[in-house]
Amino acid sequence: MSAPRTLPWPLVALFTAGYLSPYLLPTTVGRLDAGLPLSATQAGAVGSALLLSSATAGFLLASRVERIGVRTLARLGLGLAVLGYGGAALTGFVPAVVAGAVLGGFGSGTVTAVAASGIAAQRDPHRVTTLGLLGVSALAGALYLTIPRLGPGHGLPLAALALTALAVWPFTGRLSGPAAPARTPAGRGGRLPRPRAGLLLAAAMPCWSLAQNALWGVSGRIGLGQAHLTEVTVGVVFAVALGAGLVGVLGAGALGARLGRAVPIGAGTALIAGCIALSASATSLPAFAAGEISWNLLYPVVLSYVIGLAASLDPRGRWAVLVGSAASLGTAAGPLAGSVLAGWAGFPAMGLLLAAGLLLITVPMTAVALRAGRRPLPVVEVVEVAVETPAVPARHAYDTASPNSYASTSAR
Repeated sequence: MSAPRTLPWPLVALFTAGYLSPYLLPTTVGRLDAGLPLSATQAGAVGSALLLSSATAGFLLASRVERIGVRTLARLGLGLAVLGYGGAALTGFVPAVVAGAVLGGFGSGTVTAVAASGIAAQRDPHRVTTLGLLGVSALAGALYLTIPRLGPGHGLPLAALALTALAVWPFTGRLSGPAAPARTPAGRGGRLPRPRAGLLLAAAMPCWSLAQNALWGVSGRIGLGQAHLTEVTVGVVFAVALGAGLVGVLGAGALGARLGRAVPIGAGTALIAGCIALSASATSLPAFAAGEISWNLLYPVVLSYVIGLAASLDPRGRWAVLVGSAASLGTAAGPLAGSVLAGWAGFPAMGLLLAAGLLLITVPMTAVALRAGRRPLPVVEVVEVAVETPAVPARHAYDTASPNSYASTSAR
């Protein structure tokens, strides 16, 4: 049976809702610091707890999405996000805010697991990934322009997360349960293919993600304190930077597999290291904007190839979810690590340390990309997240030999 050509918009919507919380990390952490009796380090710890809860959901659900049911899990995750983020937005009681953020983070991680598993099973996951990155970048950019103009308080970014989850809920009606297994060779059942490559990539991703999010978590403080900008100006810089990210996503989509995965991952990560050092040392608007915009231009390009590499290791999406959850561990530690490093050594030294760490982990990530690109995937059981459409069948085959086998899984 030929694959339906209709794009799986429900998966794109779930991707957007699941990934929005790390994209809004700077304003969420910054407003917790300013609007509640919390120090900068404590506010960073709350952000880390939110993202750690999201990573935990990914690890717990990586192999259980098809067993539980995609529609059930998607609605559970969105419901937890609405309840958690919404409750945290409506109270100023710090323990309740922390509990709501952790609950909402678990909901975001649940939604992300569903989206990653579903996208990995698509015939053209790179296209779906690109649309998801476009959606979350555009929405986050709009929120960075809007939130500073709506007034102070910690509740606005949390409310935005809750409302986004609520808006995505109707899309879950178009999700169906897992399709029947396509083909399973004897004795291989649920075994993960390419365990060495998958484990090496999963081990590298927390460091890669920590470096990104340590800077992202304190970027607002760099702009306000070190570069002496207003919150509105910082919000504009972030919005423009995320707009540059849209350009990067479109560029990655147009480039496709022409350069393979090793060159974009290796060279791109090295360039990101330089951008982090520049942004962390900025003392003026031009330097701050140059660092943030260049970094956000490159970040989604490299990310699209990293998550594509993870998806290429297993068409059922298990490595996609596991590697993404491993990255979420680094994302979770990012705000706290950034706050601690900045408090200990200052922003410029923090940037240099993070850049050096990125350069070190470029080597194993590039090695995995080179090795994975030379070996075809084994034939394994395919269990898909189907998306119901009114005009075409909901099931489609997955071509394990396709060079465009991409999926989505990492956090911001």
